[in-house]
Amino acid sequence: MRVSCLQENLAKGLAIVGRAVSSRSTMPVLANILLEARDNQLRLAATNLEIGVTCWIGAKVEDEGSITVPARLLTEFVNSLPPDRIDLELTVRTQTLNLRCANFDANMKGIDAANFPIIPTIEGVSGAEYSALEGMRIELESTGLRKMVDQVVFAAANDESRPTLTGVEVTFKEGRITLAATDGYRLSVRSAQVDGSMPDMPVTVIVPARSLGELARVSADADESRPVQVLVTRERNQILFQVWGRGGEGKGGAFHRVELASQLIDANFPDYRAIIPKTHTTRTVVDTASLLKAVRVAFLFARDNANIVRLKIKPANGAGGGHVSLAATSNDMGDSVNDLEAMIEGDDLEISFNAKYLIDVLSQIDEPQVVLETTQPTRPGTIRPLGIGEDVFLHVVMPMHPSR
Repeated sequence: MRVSCLQENLAKGLAIVGRAVSSRSTMPVLANILLEARDNQLRLAATNLEIGVTCWIGAKVEDEGSITVPARLLTEFVNSLPPDRIDLELTVRTQTLNLRCANFDANMKGIDAANFPIIPTIEGVSGAEYSALEGMRIELESTGLRKMVDQVVFAAANDESRPTLTGVEVTFKEGRITLAATDGYRLSVRSAQVDGSMPDMPVTVIVPARSLGELARVSADADESRPVQVLVTRERNQILFQVWGRGGEGKGGAFHRVELASQLIDANFPDYRAIIPKTHTTRTVVDTASLLKAVRVAFLFARDNANIVRLKIKPANGAGGGHVSLAATSNDMGDSVNDLEAMIEGDDLEISFNAKYLIDVLSQIDEPQVVLETTQPTRPGTIRPLGIGEDVFLHVVMPMHPSR
């Protein structure tokens, strides 16, 4: 293998695939990154057997070949190099990769690429295999998909003892895609219309939240004029995403394209629709940025008291206005009370929420005003952007019960 590429492109590619490198594996090759040179491209790939990321960057290939080298060493070395051309040459007999850039020269011991697990790609699925796998292929707009993911993944559980809740339920039905995540204390549901063909029957899969988080991260540098391709292969229990980089076929972009392959979670997602409140007795409309700032201030005191922030919601008698008071107390450090003007309809109410949960959802709302609908201090509240229907974005958060 003999190939040349730009340092900035290789560094970008390594950053993209590096987060899929396994840090706790008994297989040494999983701590490596695969480099494969062919068709005037350098393919980079990494996997932890649950998620695999493949990235193609532009390169000048003189001799084709492949090798895997330690991910951490390679990434740190390339990031230390000047923005110049990097020449890579493999000595097959010793499985040693030589890297030269400006005045820097290094040799890295590698592991034969034949030992690296096969990472499926959309391009690699032939028509016959595609049919045999009963695959479903759709296209999604990259910017909208990234925002959808950001608005739900934070609500997924981090506790591996509840593997189902560490995933996001993704449903394709009647021209719409719906993402839902819950950790048992909050629920985030985001839906959007999908252009193009959709399956005749509803298709529902559970995708690990971490995989979707990686997809959102990669999509930040995507070519927004090209859709993200999605392929679900039920027989392999996998979902594949293809994202094109800015500049298309390597014309000025740091990468040609990135593909992410993820195992699906084989389980039944809880019926989250049953916990969505159907009615409300108090409806509060408040400025999103002001509420977010007030909650962040309250959190400075709430973090020493189980993150509890108390909301006192008081409508103005028949005037159509009102105000919301946010209070937080720390036994050791003091207390904080913040007042906000709001448009409130309904009854007075005092309810407590986890301040961190409120910050998480409010940080993902771009609309200028947000709606909080509540019923009782012991019942969940719903949060959504004003002017956005419940069938587009809805967040449900369980109340907290402070000790008296």
